[in-house]
Formats: sequence, structure tokens, C-alpha cells
Amino acid sequence: MQDGVSLRTSVGKVELGLPGMVASGVMDETGASMVRMFGCGAGAVVSKSVGLQPNPGHSNPCLLEVCGGYVNAMGLPNPGIEEFRAEMEQAVPAGPVIGSIYGAGPDDFSELAGRMEDYGATAVELNLSCPHAKGFGMEVGTDPRMVGDIVSAVKSAVDIPVWAKLTPNTHILQDIGRAVQDAGGDAVVAINTLKAMVISPEFARPVLSNGFCGLSGNGIRPVGVRAVYDLRTVLDIPIVGVGGISCWRDAAEYIMAGASAFQIGSAIGTVGIDVFEQVNDGLRSFMEEYGYRDISSMVGAAHE
Repeated sequence: MQDGVSLRTSVGKVELGLPGMVASGVMDETGASMVRMFGCGAGAVVSKSVGLQPNPGHSNPCLLEVCGGYVNAMGLPNPGIEEFRAEMEQAVPAGPVIGSIYGAGPDDFSELAGRMEDYGATAVELNLSCPHAKGFGMEVGTDPRMVGDIVSAVKSAVDIPVWAKLTPNTHILQDIGRAVQDAGGDAVVAINTLKAMVISPEFARPVLSNGFCGLSGNGIRPVGVRAVYDLRTVLDIPIVGVGGISCWRDAAEYIMAGASAFQIGSAIGTVGIDVFEQVNDGLRSFMEEYGYRDISSMVGAAHE
């Protein structure tokens, strides 16, 4: 709180003292890294996406910095839900942890969500959008019927809020958002990475081992803002904006497009771990100058 301005916000039943969250996949693989991010001004941390079994992911090279951000094809590497218990036990006492999970269908997601609830997760985020893991993510997240079945199954399995992270790699994003809402989902998170590729002219082949990859960073922000704006026109449930946020102006764009909170990922690498403090300070100053008393008074302002 500063000069009567509050950065408190909520995503449905999830109350946040600060509006920015660590996006899944960055500084969230261990309990220690998640705890560290709470000390850097994050209101919540979304865990690395975790599956039922350990997964080594794709072989190197799997990450490359490009103009406007990063491309990655990590392939959802994780230790499996059983081993991730220790990381959650360390992180949960420090603040709200959103457990990100991925699976091949409703049964996988339901089991994983139940385990995350047991581990103390504040909510679960369903990864329905990773563009570079065969059989998971985007491959199940672009079918509204499958999305609805997954969300419905998870809602029946847990009492904590259920968020669905959506892909921009579809022409029916609003239909997918409606499927989440109709199935009882508590919020949608938009967006994940854009499907991409980088080719080496010298070797005449893709640079990353998996071939295609996902683009994140500043270059995708206008796509993410438009996705949140479009979803806001058809949904009543809250939206969390993510994609290319590196300063307070970027965060404000997402909020005014309709997001109640936002996530930051790539900028933790390009700007540094103090990016959350920079964004928080910038938002406070902007809100004071333009007469916004709290985050809720900014949400969806661009629609009015």
C-alpha cells in the first residue's frame, strides 16, 4: 500500500497481496527458487509443470535467446509428482503456490491435481498449451470437448480452484475459454508460447534438437494482450494474463485488457529477478497519477 493505492487483487477465490506471479517454467523447479521469488516481489509462484512420472525432456540444445525473447523446446522436464512433494513442502509456507500439471487426459490431470492439493497448492494450473511436447499440452488443449472433460474431471477431484492455461496457437481460443467456464473452471491463464522455429543457414537444419519450439518474451505481448481482450468479451470467470511482460506498462496493458493478475517468465532472465519490484513500483506510481485506487478498478478498462 502506498498513498492510498493498493496492489492487492484476487483471481476468484485466490487472494494475492501483489498482482504478479512467476510463470510456470522459470525459477520454479525447486522449493528454494520459489521461496526466493516471493522475496523479490512476486505475489504467487506457479510451479514447473509436473507429470505423473519423471521426464528428462528434450536433449540439448533446447533454449535459445532471440530478438524479442527466447525460443525453447524443453519438453516438460520434471522429476514426477512424487518427487516434487519435497519442493512443495519447502515453498508452500512462503506464499501461494499454484501447482502446474500436465497429462494426456482427464484421469492424469485429476490424479495430479489431487496430489498438488495434498501438497498444499493454493490452486492448480492445467497446462493445456505447451506447443512442443507430443501427446500433451497444446495437443489436448485445442479441442474444446477434451478441455471441458479435463476441467470437469479435475473440478470433481479437488476442492482448490482450477485454472486452465490456454494456447494462442488456435483460431478458436474463445471457444476453448468458454469450454473451461462451462465445465466449472475457476479461471483461465492466457497465453503460453507461440509455436516457432529457428533454422541455422550454415547447417541447413533447425537449431533446437526438437526442431520446433515455443517463442516467449516481449515479441509475443501484443498477441497475449489481444487474447486476453478477446476472452474478456465472452467469459465471466477471471483471466490471468501472461506473455512478454517486462515492465509496468506491459502489466497495465494486460490488466486493462481484462486480466485480474499477471505472470512474468522470460523477463526474469532478460531483466533480472528484481523485475517484480520494478513492475510493482511502476504500477503504484501510475495508479496514483491516474486515480486508480486498486487493481480491480483497472481490470477491463480498455473495454469501457
